[in-house]
Amino acid sequence: MPCTDLVTDWCQPRRRCLRTGILFVVALPVGFTREPKELRRTRKPLDRIGDRVLYGLTGLAALAALALIAAIVVEIFRGAWPSISHFGIAFLWHSTWDPVHNNFGALQFVLGTLITSFGAVLLAAPLSIAIALFLSELAPASVRGPIGTLVDMLAAVPSVVIGLWGIFVLGPLMAHHVEPFLHRWLGFIPIFGGAPSASSVFTAIIVLTIMIIPITSAVCRELFLAVPRDLEEGALALGATRWEMVRGVVLHYTRGGVVAAIMLGLGRALGEAIAVTQVIGNFIPLKLSLFSPGDTLASRVANQYQGADTNLALHSLIYLGLILLVITLLTNVVAQRVVHRFDATRRA
Repeated sequence: MPCTDLVTDWCQPRRRCLRTGILFVVALPVGFTREPKELRRTRKPLDRIGDRVLYGLTGLAALAALALIAAIVVEIFRGAWPSISHFGIAFLWHSTWDPVHNNFGALQFVLGTLITSFGAVLLAAPLSIAIALFLSELAPASVRGPIGTLVDMLAAVPSVVIGLWGIFVLGPLMAHHVEPFLHRWLGFIPIFGGAPSASSVFTAIIVLTIMIIPITSAVCRELFLAVPRDLEEGALALGATRWEMVRGVVLHYTRGGVVAAIMLGLGRALGEAIAVTQVIGNFIPLKLSLFSPGDTLASRVANQYQGADTNLALHSLIYLGLILLVITLLTNVVAQRVVHRFDATRRA
């Protein structure tokens, strides 16, 4: 018998044994984790009732959230209906707010809300991302815990306290140092023109920036910590620098979540009332300079709702609340679309 036949006869049964052993090892955990038919037959009726109760409770919780949102929208719409029927959609682009003659418009407050909110996001987004990257990728362990705790504690400070701090500390600092400096070097730009003031749109932007940084940075930090370490170490092993790894791996992997975190901060800025009311000056008409006083939708409602002289003024304030609610809902919808777009791009 040739030598090759002897080798084949010796190896063939051992190959079959090896394949059988591999299949046994692979199928063993699957067989143990799959629920046997005998166990399904012997399941108690109480267990099935528990499953149905769980599904029912979770479904009711989801429906309750939808019902609550619908109830809020309906109630605000009903309260604003007299003003809607009186002014119509033109209420959005009329800028007059005259309680004496019952002439109201929302344009000044819509502009003030958009300017302060988006201005705060423009300042807070890079700061929040930088804080999150430092705490998740660069800071030593001895520093990471204390700084992270302090940043998170900033979110627990009440807005009225931040507003008081803005009145007594931030406002004078802005009026005597920051705004004159910006006016001296950037006064040729209209938004940095005008006389410095302690109560201004710019002060409100800084206050909102301080308020949304903890939320945005906390979400971004959790996203960065969730990036697989294998991807980061692989990029470094291929010769990438720390910055190239952060830009090409961490930020690319989490960009959808980072956009959602920024939009979450934007929603926080859109709805803030008390702190903004204390530092913005509550003045109309809104001027082009950020150093001038202004007003927002939430600030006007919080400031004048209790002292409304006429029913039409009261309903017009509720109309402002309805506009703010619509802006917030549209912002959330746009944020969801942007996040889904980033996720789809990453999967592709």
